[in-house]
Amino acid sequence: MRVDLFDFDLPQDRIALRPVSPRDAARMLLVDGDAMSDHGVIDLPRLLRAGDCLVFNDTRVIPAQLEGVRGDARIGTTLHKRIDLRRWQAFARNAKRLRIGDVVDYGAGVTATVEERYPDGSICLAFGGDEPVEILLSRAGTMPLPPYIASKRAIDERDAEDYQTMFAARDGAVAAPTASLHFTDRLMAAIRDAGIHTETLTLHVGAGTFLPVKAEDTDEHEMHAEWGEISAETAGRINAVRAAGGRVIAVGTTVLRLLESAADEAGQLHPIADETRIFITPGYRFRIVDGLMTNFHLPKSTLFMLVSALMGLETMRAAYAHAIAGEYRFYSYGDSSLLLPPSRK
Repeated sequence: MRVDLFDFDLPQDRIALRPVSPRDAARMLLVDGDAMSDHGVIDLPRLLRAGDCLVFNDTRVIPAQLEGVRGDARIGTTLHKRIDLRRWQAFARNAKRLRIGDVVDYGAGVTATVEERYPDGSICLAFGGDEPVEILLSRAGTMPLPPYIASKRAIDERDAEDYQTMFAARDGAVAAPTASLHFTDRLMAAIRDAGIHTETLTLHVGAGTFLPVKAEDTDEHEMHAEWGEISAETAGRINAVRAAGGRVIAVGTTVLRLLESAADEAGQLHPIADETRIFITPGYRFRIVDGLMTNFHLPKSTLFMLVSALMGLETMRAAYAHAIAGEYRFYSYGDSSLLLPPSRK
């Protein structure tokens, strides 16, 4: 499909630069089939049914944004994906100034050597020393806020908490699974009281989620790989929910992508501990996900393509027009939507 079909005009003042407080006070647009109604995230338990299952991502964002120097060149670096204990694939600003063997000094005793260049323009960095890379990043790194926020204000101490979900348990993401940022202890208690199941999986979100689609056709776009894991126990419980007539509601596009990667054609979920490059566009037949809770996404992004595949392009264009007119807040720190496609109720 043509990428420009997924374009829309978004006023810059709709981009949220801070989350609301408390987190569950965010607004939420329900798109149920082609019907729309305005709610709050706190209303989620009454918008679902007893026996449904919300699935969360328990990845934890690491301080993956680094500013360093190589000679007289300033090198901005965003880690993308772990290769091994000391090596990371990364995107670098001023990457053309780097050669294999160059050492980038990030300060605080943290250095990394450029070991390889990849066809997509990213590089392989090998961190020096004996300390775990996580310790090095805690000294020299900052939270990797999306460019549409970081370009408008400085990253500060509030972001270390704001850009982390209550489910964060496993280090490895360089972007937050932002749909889960809306959840609080009181909302989770209300979800349990409503008889709604909850499960977690892990997908370490990579920096590729921020990259624009530069191709003119979706068939020409290549997704970056991200590593995920679903345990056998979790897969069994989610399969049991579906067998009992409950719906599987993914909280965030990262959860949806891993669930669909691990499901077979019959709609059975299997354990997985592997990378996924799944790219979901209109025409995709969903195997296991019955609904999606997600924030509002960028024009021409792979994420807007995904929600259009779930709900239909015209439905999502209408929903986003409604959200813009209604002054919903967009992107990572913005408001939420609950998408329930008609064919999977």
